[in-house]
Amino acid sequence: MVPPARTRNEEVAFVGTGPEQEAFSLWPRHRLPGLTRRELLIAGMAISSVPLWGHFPALAAEPMAFSEIAPGVYVHTGRHELQSADNRGDMSNAGFIVGDDAVAVIDTLGSAQVGADMRAAIKATTDKPIRYVINTHMHPDHVFGNAAFRDDKPEFVAHHKMGRGLSARAETYLNNTKSALGEAAFAGTEIVLPTLEVQDKLTLDLGGRELVLEAQPAAHTDNDLIVTDAKTGTMFLGDLLFSEHIPTLDGSLRGWLTVIDKLESSPSARVVPGHGPASMEIPAALADEKRYWQTVAGDVRKLIAEGKTLSDATKTAGQSERGKWEMFDQYHVRNVTAAFAELEWE
Repeated sequence: MVPPARTRNEEVAFVGTGPEQEAFSLWPRHRLPGLTRRELLIAGMAISSVPLWGHFPALAAEPMAFSEIAPGVYVHTGRHELQSADNRGDMSNAGFIVGDDAVAVIDTLGSAQVGADMRAAIKATTDKPIRYVINTHMHPDHVFGNAAFRDDKPEFVAHHKMGRGLSARAETYLNNTKSALGEAAFAGTEIVLPTLEVQDKLTLDLGGRELVLEAQPAAHTDNDLIVTDAKTGTMFLGDLLFSEHIPTLDGSLRGWLTVIDKLESSPSARVVPGHGPASMEIPAALADEKRYWQTVAGDVRKLIAEGKTLSDATKTAGQSERGKWEMFDQYHVRNVTAAFAELEWE
């Protein structure tokens, strides 16, 4: 059953208390302590519509919250943390879009368990079938929830290079994630490869609503995909856009700056970052990220021209950005290392 319409930025909370994922929608959020009879009725209907997930452990007692940032467009914001048993891989943004006939999921978070929480939230919001699960790139915090959606038999959609990249790193990603999450939080997590690849541009029809998927050149990774909801002009950028959380480089710094330049003139005013708030506005959304990469690139190029080493660069390049980003100490040296390796031979 589809809950009554909500205002654009009203937050929706979903509660799961066991393998059967009891789920219900609350609007507005502050009404949690006391529900109306109508809300309780909707809660019961939501519970009865959600299938058993016997192959996953008990789901989180804490609610998974989504914001409706535009009509039919929902976004969950992840934590700015390293993966752990406590967060179960819930460290990035993910969303879903509801059409007249079907639903598209955009990224699935970092484990099968949080993916199952997300699926239950979707089922509590709409009875439309989940036809597509779209991954914006291959990193585990965006794809390891895919397994929770297998029973829906969707098309798993991604950049044409994602399957190759994810397969090459599968063992490392799985081992590292299992080590970080622990056995219990990792249970059920597996690699799910794309069944539908985007070579350049692909349009998906959800019924009265089209999504335009565009494969990008190497930037954050070599398999970044942008998803635009044509109906509302909402653009999901995945990790091509970081806000608050420091950007991380696994592709090409020069390519990323080129993509940023292109995005600054995008007609889509509303964008969803891979890490940060539920929605932002272009071009202001890109300013901090662009400044960071320009600073890193400028400092690294100067050090290379002076004959300095990688060790020198990791100590000094980009240090003016310290204090402007969360997770700076965890990722900045990696970024400088990747930038030095790329720019040394330009």
